[in-house]
Amino acid sequence: MAYQSRVLQRAYGFEEVAIVPGEITVNPEQTDISWKIADIEFTLPVAASAMDAVVDPIFAGRLTKLGGLPVLNLEGLHSRCDDPYDALDRIAREPASTVTSLLQEIYSAPIKENLVGRAVEQMKKYGARAIVSVTPMNTKKYGPIAVEAGAEMIVVQSTVTTARHVSKSTHGLRFQELVKQTPVPIMVGNTVSYNTTLELMETGIHAILVGVGPGSACTSREVLGIGVPQITATLDCAAARDEYERRTGRYVPIITDGGIRSGGDLCKSFAAGADAVMLGSVFAATAEAPGKGFHWGMATPHVALPRGTRIHAGIQSSLERSLFGPTNKTNGSENLIGALRTAMGMCGARNIREMHNAQLVYAPTIKTEGKQLQIGARD
Repeated sequence: MAYQSRVLQRAYGFEEVAIVPGEITVNPEQTDISWKIADIEFTLPVAASAMDAVVDPIFAGRLTKLGGLPVLNLEGLHSRCDDPYDALDRIAREPASTVTSLLQEIYSAPIKENLVGRAVEQMKKYGARAIVSVTPMNTKKYGPIAVEAGAEMIVVQSTVTTARHVSKSTHGLRFQELVKQTPVPIMVGNTVSYNTTLELMETGIHAILVGVGPGSACTSREVLGIGVPQITATLDCAAARDEYERRTGRYVPIITDGGIRSGGDLCKSFAAGADAVMLGSVFAATAEAPGKGFHWGMATPHVALPRGTRIHAGIQSSLERSLFGPTNKTNGSENLIGALRTAMGMCGARNIREMHNAQLVYAPTIKTEGKQLQIGARD
C-alpha cells in the first residue's frame, strides 16, 4: 500500500483576504446593523469580552446604552474580591517581570457566592444588560445564582468548547439539560470548526463564540499550538449555522471573538459570516475600561499553565469615539461602526445577513499594494 501523507488545509486570517465591492451600492445611513440572540435585540453587532480589564458593571452600563452586548467575567475579580478596583490598581502598577505571579495570587482567591449575585446586581444598577460568563465546570454552580440575581443571559466559555466532553465526572455539564433548566438564553464558546458548531447548535444553545487564541493578550497558540485563523474559522462556523437553519428553521447567531484590531478586520468578519464581533483589546484601550490601559486574558492567571500575558494597550480613545467617531486617525482603530456601515454600503448589503453574501478573495498584499510611501512614513 502506497504511503500517503495528510494534506493540510489552507486557512486564512484577516490580513490575507479582502472584500470585493458589490454590483450595487447602498447609502451607509440606510444600513441596518441590528441583530438578536433569542428574543434579546441589540442595535450594535458588537460585544465586549468577558475580561476584568475590559468589562466591569460601569463599562457594561455604558456599552448597553450604546446598543452593544457587555459580558462580565463571573469568575473574575468582581466575584473574588470585596474591592475589585484595588486589585485592578495593583495589577496595573505591577512590573511586567512579576505581574503573572501577582495575577496567579489574586485569582487564587475563592469565588464567593454572595459576590456573584452582587456583580449581577451592580450591572443592573448601572443600566447594563446583565450578561455574564462562566466556565463549563462552574456553570451549574454559579449560573443559577446569577439568574436569580437578574442575569439575562449566560455565556458558557472556555478556550475550546465541544458538545461531547470526556471526563471522570459521572454527570458533567450537558448543554441540552442546561438549556432546558435555564430560563435565559445560553451562549457557548469558543469553537472554530464546522462539525463542532453544528453539534453545539443541535443541543439548543442560542449563540456561539468563534475563535481560539487570536486575542492580543492570549498565548494559547504559542503555548499549546492550537488555533485556526479567524477568517477560516468564521467561514466554517457560519456554514454550519446556515446548514443548521436549513435543517431546522432556527437561526443561531455566531460571534467572531478575538484578533480584531481595525475597522477592516471587523468588516471582514461580517463578510465571512459573523452576526456580531467580540472586542477585547480595542475596548481595553478606552478611557472607560477598568484596566487602566492594561489588558490580560482569562487564562493568564492559570496556576500551572498560564496562556496569556498582560499587555499595555494604553488609553487610546473613548468608548464612543472607538465605535462612532469622529476621528482623525487613519489606521481604522476608531469609528468602527462607521467603517462597517460604509463597507456594507459598498457591498450593497442592507443588513448583516446580506453582508454575509459579500465576496472575499485571497489578497495577502492588499494592505501594502501601492502603499510604499505610507510604509516609508511609518518606518
